[in-house]
Amino acid sequence: MAERQSEDSVLTGTIWINNSNTTHFTNPSTFILLGIPGLEAAYVWISILFCTMYVTAILGNFTILFTVKIDPSLHGPMYYFLCMLAVTDLVESTSIVPKMLSIFWFNSREIDFRSCLTQLYFIHCFSGMESGIFVAMALDRYVAICDPLRHSTLLTKSIVAKIGLAMMLRSGLLALPFPLLVRQWPYCRTNIIPQSYCAHIAVVKLACANIHISSYYGLFVVLCVMGLDAIFIALSYTQIIRAIFSLPTKDARIKTFETCISHLCSILAFYMPSLFFSLMYRFVQNVPLHFHILIANVYLLMPPVLNPIIYGVRTKQIRDRLIRFFTRKGT
Repeated sequence: MAERQSEDSVLTGTIWINNSNTTHFTNPSTFILLGIPGLEAAYVWISILFCTMYVTAILGNFTILFTVKIDPSLHGPMYYFLCMLAVTDLVESTSIVPKMLSIFWFNSREIDFRSCLTQLYFIHCFSGMESGIFVAMALDRYVAICDPLRHSTLLTKSIVAKIGLAMMLRSGLLALPFPLLVRQWPYCRTNIIPQSYCAHIAVVKLACANIHISSYYGLFVVLCVMGLDAIFIALSYTQIIRAIFSLPTKDARIKTFETCISHLCSILAFYMPSLFFSLMYRFVQNVPLHFHILIANVYLLMPPVLNPIIYGVRTKQIRDRLIRFFTRKGT
């Protein structure tokens, strides 16, 4: 208890409060990331969990990229989009986990204001990018099943590259207001963020200003951008299911639907935690803080971990290529 009080007094020493008046800092020099308040005693075990997840994400996504690169038979639209997804997952997880582990292992809690803004931007940019890639994958599945004869002519390498560029520009531009808004607010209360990374809402709540515009914009991105993506995916799969049920035999229907299972599993792993966390953070007030933070970390780390596992296990071409590669290495 005494150690906790001592720690709190040290952290409180970084709060920007003047007894005679309140001083505003438009650009604070640093923020303090608390990690997961209330679970300090379990940091060793939590760090092992997140380190394992990060290593799994790194190895899994690099394996996907390597497998697609060395096998010419995988040089098609579906696998190009899968490579985009792997790169997105690598960047997103790397923007979060190293700093998180430095908090757990070395008690390195300070983060520069600009680094905080950069991390915040990368989180939102690549989350939006991942959502857009799932839309592109839904388009690929729609064309492959509903109009298979035109699949190779509609989704050429050039078109796939343009779709990827469009998704990157969309997510990059939509994420730009997040750090710009954070940068303009005055800060006078505290520089302590009760998180293990620079979450947008957690940062703007430290501002001494009316932050409704930041909150509303964050909700706009979640509901209107990811919501519209989800609607487009749902419409695509409505047409896909119609096409599947129009096939003459049960075996053909099952075989065709199996080509969509990996995509559907990845969509659920991405959208369900994202929606749950966003709504919980804004509207549920009686949930313990450490539970909020754990959910936030899991929400960001689960897709990079699960996507390569899902596609490695469920996609026959990737699975067979990996088996051939490792079998050849063993002989």
